[in-house]
Amino acid sequence: MTSLATTKPKGRSLKARLFNRPEKPYVNPYLGGTLLGIVLFLAFFITGNGLGASGGLNRFVVLIQDWIAPQHVNRVAYLLKMAGGDKNPLDDWVVFVAAGAILGGFFSGWLNGRLKVETNKGPNISVHTRWGLAFLGGAIMAYGARMARGCTSGQALSGGATLSAGSWVVMFAIFGGAYALAYFLRKTWY
Repeated sequence: MTSLATTKPKGRSLKARLFNRPEKPYVNPYLGGTLLGIVLFLAFFITGNGLGASGGLNRFVVLIQDWIAPQHVNRVAYLLKMAGGDKNPLDDWVVFVAAGAILGGFFSGWLNGRLKVETNKGPNISVHTRWGLAFLGGAIMAYGARMARGCTSGQALSGGATLSAGSWVVMFAIFGGAYALAYFLRKTWY
């Protein structure tokens, strides 16, 4: 007879079950789009606001600016609206949307077996070049999102759903710019 202390559990270990999950197929895009539309409708219906992440991430940047140079934040009108005086830049609904998008993406990746560190790139560029291009593209998109007063989520989803003419112009500009630039960057993928 063996004691309970020396008996090993059958099957995979807890670490293997948590981190070595089998990769599941992606959701049907029509179902995913329908679910996203329902979430957008509920966001408008319940909170009176749409979806978007760049404003929430921007508020985290302003929080750091307020810690480092509060006198600068108090002199700039754009920053003053978010963090001037005793205001907390994280005291806004869009912060929770951004945090939920990050945590939801992380959880979904884990749940569907896609949570891993990898660099997707073409055979003709190095990993460092791919990361450099990704950083440059992200910086340009972040700057553009601030100039356009919203990211692709805020402009395309929320603004497009409300038939905002400015949102449609921004989205056509984003897609047009992406197609024009893709011609020059196509060799990085093939």
